[in-house]
Amino acid sequence: MATEKELSDFLKSVEKRAFKRALYHVRNEESALDIVQDSMMRLAEHYGDKPPAELPMLFQRILSNCTLDWFRRQKTHNALFSHMADFEGAGDEGEGFDLLEAWTGPEDGEQAQSTQDLVERGQVLRDIEAEIQELPPRQREAFLMRYWEEMDVAETAAAMGCSEGSVKTHCFRAVQALSKALKARGIRL
Repeated sequence: MATEKELSDFLKSVEKRAFKRALYHVRNEESALDIVQDSMMRLAEHYGDKPPAELPMLFQRILSNCTLDWFRRQKTHNALFSHMADFEGAGDEGEGFDLLEAWTGPEDGEQAQSTQDLVERGQVLRDIEAEIQELPPRQREAFLMRYWEEMDVAETAAAMGCSEGSVKTHCFRAVQALSKALKARGIRL
């Protein structure tokens, strides 16, 4: 059974990646924060007594479900209040997510050589982020779980509620699409 400290440490370790994953899906900072907060609360309320080894997979599944719930609520809200947008002001939109502010830099503490290096690195990251956002939702979800969250195929399949073969197919297609798109932009990884 996870102690309160183990649960707290786990949540601290996944908060940034969970936010980034939710943001890729919903493309709205406030909504992504709400989804992550709801996911963390549900994990703590309903599964806080589980062994620490089970927390990562449970959290990924909860995060996926909270994201799907958000989309369902949006669909319902849009169907019921489709004309309410006519009354909103033009300046209501937020500034968006700044990848350079969120990216902490290289793991080994290496500093950028110049401002030009920072600008180029930032542009490459924005290009990669844009291409990830263009992936179909299931491909994006599988790709982020496998390569961002570093979950194995079985864990990803369990979190997504599909077979391991489906995860492999989604990941393969995502990697192929990203590779093609990034090569077209002149980015070689």
